[in-house]
Amino acid sequence: MRWPASLQGRLGLSLGLALTVLWLLAATVTAVIVRGELDEVFDSALRETAERILPLAVTDIVGREDQGVTQRLAPIREHDELFTYLVRDAEGRILLQSHAADPAVFPHWEGQGFRQTATHRLYSDAALQDTIRITVAEPLAHRTAVAREIQMGLGLPLLIVLPVALAAIILAVRFSLDPLRRFRARLEARNARDLSEVPASDLPTENGPLATTLNGLLARLRDAFEAERSFAANAAHELRTPLAGAIAQAQRLKTETHEPATEARATEIEATLKRLTRLSERLMQLARAEGGRLRMDRSADLRAVARVVVDDIGRAGAPGRIVLNLPDAAVMSDLDPDAFAILCRNLVENALRHGAENLAVEVTLTADGHLVVANDGPVVPREMLDRLTARFERANASTDGSGLGLAIVAAIANRIGSSLVLKSPRPGGSSGFEASLILPTDSPGFGAGRDA
Repeated sequence: MRWPASLQGRLGLSLGLALTVLWLLAATVTAVIVRGELDEVFDSALRETAERILPLAVTDIVGREDQGVTQRLAPIREHDELFTYLVRDAEGRILLQSHAADPAVFPHWEGQGFRQTATHRLYSDAALQDTIRITVAEPLAHRTAVAREIQMGLGLPLLIVLPVALAAIILAVRFSLDPLRRFRARLEARNARDLSEVPASDLPTENGPLATTLNGLLARLRDAFEAERSFAANAAHELRTPLAGAIAQAQRLKTETHEPATEARATEIEATLKRLTRLSERLMQLARAEGGRLRMDRSADLRAVARVVVDDIGRAGAPGRIVLNLPDAAVMSDLDPDAFAILCRNLVENALRHGAENLAVEVTLTADGHLVVANDGPVVPREMLDRLTARFERANASTDGSGLGLAIVAAIANRIGSSLVLKSPRPGGSSGFEASLILPTDSPGFGAGRDA
C-alpha cells in the first residue's frame, strides 16, 4: 500500500484506519464482555426456572393417583420453547416434561448444579431427599445467536459511521490545513521580483518555524539583491564624474595635439569612454527597473513622455528617422513617467542601432496602452530572439551597444505585470524586427496590480 503524497491524504487515511481499528477492537472487547454477562444472565434464568418449576412439579407428582407415569405438559399456544425440562425420580424414570423436551438431550443425573454438553447448557436440582429431580436445558445455539446479534449490532453501525467519520476527518483536516493553503497561495502569487515577507500569522505553531525560516531566506535574498542593485547604481553614478572628466581631457588632447597618431589615439579613447558612460547609464537604468517603484499614485498622459523621448533621440543623432504615431485621446497611466521614458528610449535606440540606416523606425502608442516599436533590417533567428532579453546579449556583436537595452525593458514589463514580445520578421513583412508590450492604463482590461 502506497501512502498518498499529500499531507491531507496521509492524515485522512491514517486517522481513518486508526478509527476503524479502534472501533473493531472496541466492538470485539465489548462483545466478549457482553457474552460473559449473557452467560451469567442465562445461567441465572436456568436456575430460576428450575427453582420455580420444581416445587410445582413436586406438588403435582405427590398428588397423583398413578405413580411413575410420565406426563407431558401440552402448550397453551404454539411457541418456540428455548428452555426445556425433565422431572425424573431416583431411578431415572421421567415423571414430567415440557412439550418440546427431547429426553436424548438430557444426560444421566450427576448431581445438582450446571453442566454443559456439546449442544446444551443444563442445570439440575432435586427435592424430597433427592427423590424428585429436575433438569432444565437451554440450546447453546440460542446463546450463540444472541451473541451474534449483539456483535452485528455493534459492527453494522461501522458501515454507516465509518464513511461519515472519514468525511468528518477529511473536512477537519482540510479546515486545519487551510492556513497552509493560504500561505502557499500568497507565496505563489509573488512574482520573481517580490521578495517581501510572506504573512504567516495564521499558521499553526508547528508550521511557524518553517514560515520564519522561509521569510528569513527571502530577507537574505532581498538584501543580497538590493546590495547588488545598489552597488551597480552607485558604481555607475560614481563613474559619471570621472568619465566626464576623462572625456573632457581626451577632447582637450585632440585640440591641443598636432600629431595625427596622437589625435587618432585621443579619438579612440574618447569613443571608449563614451561607451563606458552609456554602459554606466544602462546599469543605473537596470537598477531602477529592478528595484525602484514603477507605479505611481496618480496617472499621467504617456503621449507627452513619448514625444519628449522621440524628439530628444531625434535631435541627438537620428533626425527624421523616427515616425511617432499617437492616438488623439490621452493615454492615462499610473506607470512612472521616468520608467516609461527609460522603456521607450531603450526600445527606440535599439531599433535605430540594429535597423536599416536608411529606413525609418516606427513608434506606435495606442489608446489602450499598446506600445509597438518596429524597424526594417535583417531577420533575427528564432533562437536568438529567445536570448535577446538576457543581459549583455546582442543580436550582432559587431554593432555598438551594451546588450542591456532589451533586458531593462523586459525587467520593467515583468514588474508591471506585462511581457515584452519580440517578433522577426515584423508582422506583415519579410524582414525587420518588432518589439511590443502592453502598458497599464486607466481603461479597463489591464489587470496588473500596483508595484510595491
